[in-house]
Amino acid sequence: MNRQMVSVVLAWMLMGFVCVQAQVRVTKTAGQKATIDLSGLTADPSASAQLFRKTLETDLDRSGWFVRGAPGRSEISVGGECEEGGGSVKVSCRVHEVATHSRLLGKTYRASADGARRLAHQVADEIIEAVTGQKGIFSGRLVLVGNRTGSKELYLCDSDGQGLAQLTRDRSISLAPRWSADGSIISYTSYINGFPDVYTIDVASGSRSRVASFPGLNTGGEISPNGRDMALILSKDGNPELYVMDLRSRRLTRITQTPRAAEASPSWSPDGSQIVYVSDAPGSPQLYVVSRDGGQPKRLTGRVAESVTPRWGSNGVITYSARIGGRYHVCVLNPQTLESRQITADGADYENPCWAPNGRHIACGRKTGGRSAIYLLDTMGDPPIALLDIQGNWYSPSWSAQ
Repeated sequence: MNRQMVSVVLAWMLMGFVCVQAQVRVTKTAGQKATIDLSGLTADPSASAQLFRKTLETDLDRSGWFVRGAPGRSEISVGGECEEGGGSVKVSCRVHEVATHSRLLGKTYRASADGARRLAHQVADEIIEAVTGQKGIFSGRLVLVGNRTGSKELYLCDSDGQGLAQLTRDRSISLAPRWSADGSIISYTSYINGFPDVYTIDVASGSRSRVASFPGLNTGGEISPNGRDMALILSKDGNPELYVMDLRSRRLTRITQTPRAAEASPSWSPDGSQIVYVSDAPGSPQLYVVSRDGGQPKRLTGRVAESVTPRWGSNGVITYSARIGGRYHVCVLNPQTLESRQITADGADYENPCWAPNGRHIACGRKTGGRSAIYLLDTMGDPPIALLDIQGNWYSPSWSAQ
C-alpha cells in the first residue's frame, strides 16, 4: 500500500432522503410540537430531587416533541412528586392527555440518590414513548474520542453529555469507536502498539481484546447487528479493502476487490444483510453499498466533492458527512431512492455523524475555530445543541441503543 493511499484513509478516520415521520398520539405535522405542562410535578429541596427535576425538563425540551405550556392551556400535563429519603430518590409520575382526560402514564420509580440523573433519563424516555409512541434517546450513552489528556482516548458519557468518564488510558491514538447492537461491546481502532489495530472492550468488565492486527492498516471495525461478525478495513493484501470477520472463528471474507482504490468506514444495515462504506474508486471518496456476502457494489453518492463516514441507522436511513461549499455538513440518505437531504448549513464543519436510537436525532462532531465539540442535531428542524463542549477536543460519537 503506497503512502498516498494510507494518507487518504487516515484523513477520513481523523476527520473525525426521506426520514420516517413519527406518529404522535397528539396529532401534529412535522415540526409542530405538543404543549406540555410540567408544573404539577413537584420536587423536594434535596439535591437529588432537584437534579432529577432539572434533568427531566432538559430532556423533554431537547426531545423535539414538546414546547412548554401553561397550566390549563397545554395538551399534555405531567404531575407527581419527587422525594429523597434514606439515600434513595422516589418518583411518582402521572401523564395525562388533557383533551381526552386519558392517562398515558402512571408509574412509581426508585433509584439511589446518586442515580437521580439516570432515573430522569429513564422517566423522560417513558414519557416520550407514552405520548408519541416513539422511542426516547436519553437512557442511552455515548462513547467518543477526546484529547483532554494530550492523547486521543475513549470516553463515556450520558446522552446529555453529563457523567463524563475516561474509558481508555493508552496514551496513544484511539479512533472510530462503535457500540455493538446490544450495548455490551465497543469496537475501536488503537495505535497503542504503534500500528493501527482493531480492539474490542467489554463495557461491563473493562476487558479488552485485540481483534485484528494484520500487517498494514486495521481499522473501521463495526460488529454486525447479530453480534457474530465484524466489518473492517484491512490492507494486509496491498491496499485498504473491506472484509467481514467471523468473530468466533476469526475467518475473513474479502468483500471488495479494488486494487487501485482504498475503502474506509464500513457500517452495517439494520438487518445485517448489507454494508455501506467509503471508496475513492471514482477519484474522490463516495458512498457505496454491498451485500455482506460480496458481489457488485452499488454507488450511492456522487453529486458532492466528498462523502465520508457513513452510519446506517435503525430507521433504514444513512447519515454521513459531505463536503459542500468547502465545509463538511451532515446529510441523510435513503439508500432505496437515493434521495439525500442536508441537515446542517452554518459555517462550521460537521463530522462523523451517528444516529440516536430514535432515528430522528444525530450526534456528531462540530468543528469551528480550531476546536471540536459534540453536538445534537434534529432532522426535523430544531437547532443544533452542544452536548459536550468542555476542555479539549471531542470527536467521533457513537450512541448506544440502551
